[in-house]
Amino acid sequence: MRVHKIVVYEVIVPAKQGTIDSGDVSRPLHKLPVDAKQGWSVQFDELSKLIIELQLDSGITGWGECYRNHNKDVVAGIIQMLIGKDITSLVLQNLPFAFCREYDGFECAIWDAYAKMHQLRVVDLLGGALRNKVKVGAWSSHRTRTDVGVVAGKFHKMGYDCIKFKCDLQDDVVSWCEIIAAEAPGMQVILDPNERWEYGFQARQRMEALEKVGNILCLEDPIPRWKIQEYAELKNFASIPIVLHVALPYMLQGQRIQDAVRAIQLQAVDGFNFNAGLANFQRMDHIAAAAELPCWHGSEIDLGILEAMYVHSAAAAGSCVWPSDIFGRMIRTHDLLRTPLRFEPPYVYLPEGIGLGIEPDTDAIARYQISKKEYN
Repeated sequence: MRVHKIVVYEVIVPAKQGTIDSGDVSRPLHKLPVDAKQGWSVQFDELSKLIIELQLDSGITGWGECYRNHNKDVVAGIIQMLIGKDITSLVLQNLPFAFCREYDGFECAIWDAYAKMHQLRVVDLLGGALRNKVKVGAWSSHRTRTDVGVVAGKFHKMGYDCIKFKCDLQDDVVSWCEIIAAEAPGMQVILDPNERWEYGFQARQRMEALEKVGNILCLEDPIPRWKIQEYAELKNFASIPIVLHVALPYMLQGQRIQDAVRAIQLQAVDGFNFNAGLANFQRMDHIAAAAELPCWHGSEIDLGILEAMYVHSAAAAGSCVWPSDIFGRMIRTHDLLRTPLRFEPPYVYLPEGIGLGIEPDTDAIARYQISKKEYN
């Protein structure tokens, strides 16, 4: 059961036209720096992703997917550590390479292969499924007032009962929610400023008006995360739930599992958006469940392999009851799966079959591929 070969496919899968934001709006969403460019300067679908094919000498193959904008030197270093390694010698919850932005993609491939080796599903390695379908929401970036109702109404007709919007101080979010209340009655809204409301008073101004509209499910990361004590003040200011996003792929910005513990200690939040790999998502789920707080599974608007991993994680998580960010298929031109995940809004179903329960579409991978490298 040794790792015989690893093939990495670098792909760029663009978004479908009109699915990110309104035509006259252009605000890139990739929060991290890219090369020498500042964060918030590159749109997410311009960045490449890495598909990992991990082959064992037994003939079993595990599949993984890295987050966008991977570090090629780190990828090569991880692969050199894994080639020739007996997969049964690995401790799944603590793999033998440093935690990094590329960690979760390789963890995904290793767990997929390990589960297949034992004729199990990945969710079984997490203790089993608590549910066979996971609540999901719709998504959009920044929209104009003339566009926001059309977008929400389209998803509402599809069966979604919640939609998440990226927003900043330039966006008239109160008008957005009023329009959505009229165009999509009963649909709830998650607003995600990504810390860009800057000051507590700017959040409070908006929260007071949003509370009157009445269709806000929660407010995620409204102000900078270092002001976590002010999150507690916002939580007590209005009936709108306040959510902290703990995304371990953003360790460059200092995000850690301990952020969830600190937020609970300060009674600063009403729930969480957790984004992490298999083992770490389960760790954070246990923290939230112990505190009796809800969460959802976050994402980076990913492709089908990572989204399948998210469904397994969410299905095994007791606290994961809010609509998860599993919507890459709605946004990107392809999910790179031969058979897409089964969506029946507002749910996505746990894939059937061993491992992740998915089969990558090798023809689609080749179509979007910009490079390929084999290691053995």
